[in-house]
Amino acid sequence: MEIHDGIDNGAHERSRAPRARGAAAASVSLRGAALAISAFLFAGGAAAEQRCMTAPEPGTDWSDCNKGNIVLRGGDLEGANLTGTNFSATDLREANLNSANLQGATLVRTSLAGASAQKANFAKVEGYRSNFAGVSAEGASFASAELQRSDFSEARLNGVLFEKAELGRANFNKAVLSGVRFPLANLARADLSGAIFEGPIDFGKAFMFLTRIEGLDLSAASGLEQAQVDIACGDAETKLPPGLTMPASWPCSFE
Repeated sequence: MEIHDGIDNGAHERSRAPRARGAAAASVSLRGAALAISAFLFAGGAAAEQRCMTAPEPGTDWSDCNKGNIVLRGGDLEGANLTGTNFSATDLREANLNSANLQGATLVRTSLAGASAQKANFAKVEGYRSNFAGVSAEGASFASAELQRSDFSEARLNGVLFEKAELGRANFNKAVLSGVRFPLANLARADLSGAIFEGPIDFGKAFMFLTRIEGLDLSAASGLEQAQVDIACGDAETKLPPGLTMPASWPCSFE
């Protein structure tokens, strides 16, 4: 047996062999785990793709699917899971979205005109220039939704929640608003002047820079403060809650 510097080389090699075999086994185990994870992810991706290809029907699960730029007019999606779904530029006119969950969905330039969306969840949707004209959305939630320049004309919005919603330049002409809540919403330049108020409405801490409220009876509104009125746009026909007065800047001048 060859000995160098007091070290038994044979013993040294024998001690290395188990470690080498252990490392090789660990490598094989890691490769196996990686393959298993890849197979799992592939299967999950295939299942998700198949799920996204299902036809529109009540209770369907299209969460995180891409449904942009397609025609779903009159589709029945009642109670559907549409969280995170991309509906950009999609035609959802006259669709049934009652009790559907659209939280976090993308509705950029999407048309929901004439749709039924009672008790639907539109929280945190991205809906820039979306069309909700004539929609029936009683009891729906648009909390923290991005709805700049959206059209709610002639919509029925009884009991709707717009808490912290971005509604800059939104149009509410002839929309029916009863029990609607706008706490902390951005209503800058939104047009409420043609809306129909059939009950109390909450403006608590809403930002109302140049919000159009001409001719409205807001005498039963809650949360409305003089500072909000001072930067909004009303006229002599606007009725304010007790204790609030018409600012000298009314009516606003629009070029």
